[in-house]
Amino acid sequence: MTLSRDVLAHDLLDTAFSPPTGASPDVPRVGAEVELIAVDVATRRPCAVERSTLPLLRAHGARWGWREEWSGKGAPVFHTPDGGRLTLEPGGQVELSAAPARSASALLASLRATVVPLRAAAIEAGAELLAVGIDPRNPVERAPLQLRGERYARMAEYFAGIDPAGARMMRQTAAFQLSLDLGDPRADAPRRWRVLNAAAPLVVAIFANSPRYAGAATGCRSWRAEGWRRLDPRRTGVLPAAGGTPEACAEEYLDFALAAPAIMRRGDGGEYLPFAAWCARDREPPPTLDDWRTHLTTLFPEVRPRGYLELRSADAVAPEWYAAPVALLTGALYHAPALAEAELLLGDPDAELLRRAGVCALRDPRLARAAADLARIALAGCKALGPAWISGADLESAREFFERYTFRGRSPADDADAAAEESGARGEAAD
Repeated sequence: MTLSRDVLAHDLLDTAFSPPTGASPDVPRVGAEVELIAVDVATRRPCAVERSTLPLLRAHGARWGWREEWSGKGAPVFHTPDGGRLTLEPGGQVELSAAPARSASALLASLRATVVPLRAAAIEAGAELLAVGIDPRNPVERAPLQLRGERYARMAEYFAGIDPAGARMMRQTAAFQLSLDLGDPRADAPRRWRVLNAAAPLVVAIFANSPRYAGAATGCRSWRAEGWRRLDPRRTGVLPAAGGTPEACAEEYLDFALAAPAIMRRGDGGEYLPFAAWCARDREPPPTLDDWRTHLTTLFPEVRPRGYLELRSADAVAPEWYAAPVALLTGALYHAPALAEAELLLGDPDAELLRRAGVCALRDPRLARAAADLARIALAGCKALGPAWISGADLESAREFFERYTFRGRSPADDADAAAEESGARGEAAD
């Protein structure tokens, strides 16, 4: 099949901006991916996958009825009884992909039921699964690439030619990602696409918790978010999200995807070509639809369309606060009046605001005001959706997070700073 622009646009419309078969716009679902950084309790060094993390997952999974199979990416995948999947990231991070749930509270129960006992088992085994955006103690030299499948090797090679942030992003970071339904393709999807792109800086700022790296302050509230800004801008960031129809959204994302260099294949001279240039070259075998779809998986915008909208902006979140990001985004997107309020509040997606969010978080007055307003909109939206969507206890947990942090212009990064200062003071007292 010749990959003309029309073919690719139609493929994106079908696979990225149309709900999967069987999805109902009237019955929303929500999913999440939770990443954790595995370190040795005694040394604080990254855990070795073969000697530490895999034995932990296998022993714990055997007690909890997990099923193991080979993932094809250089490591096993573990399937939980409730439909979740645990995999390993290139630096040995653990990732849980929860099955899509038909309520916020069902998702939260699933996440907690897997993550909380796994973290407890890790401590017993001499490891700790950190819920932070980046490993705060170790430089990248102590975090080798532990999965060596072709995809990871090619990505490592590509990013190494741009900035050291590429290695850190692959091997030392963790996020809390939400998967949100498109809703009705015409009435909801373009609006949700726009709101999420505009909300991404606020999500970075609200959940920033990675101000330290390699044992020192970085000057950024989310060093993880700053790392993304230092990587290839042709495959990261927010999109203008100006289209008012699914077709316009697909065309916009098509332009973004075609301009991004193809990581998985180099040109004759060893150069990385934009995917559009690869399509246009006559002297090389043309890319296939499979090549195109693989290329799409190497794009890392803050919001990635995949038949649902995957928001990638939050640093990893501690389990006791899982309700906060879930309530924030579902309350703002899934309740029609709240969505309308969020549209008015957020306006156009803003790439500069995204950069400032990683540096300043809620210390930036504009971000602080907008984040507090968005949290209030979302809490009201969740309350209107009712206990069938989110329980009173989960809604109260989300409210507690916002009252402790967001409404006070704080993010969890402030707690990390305070803990580092206390540790330093203890060290000075001991000396």
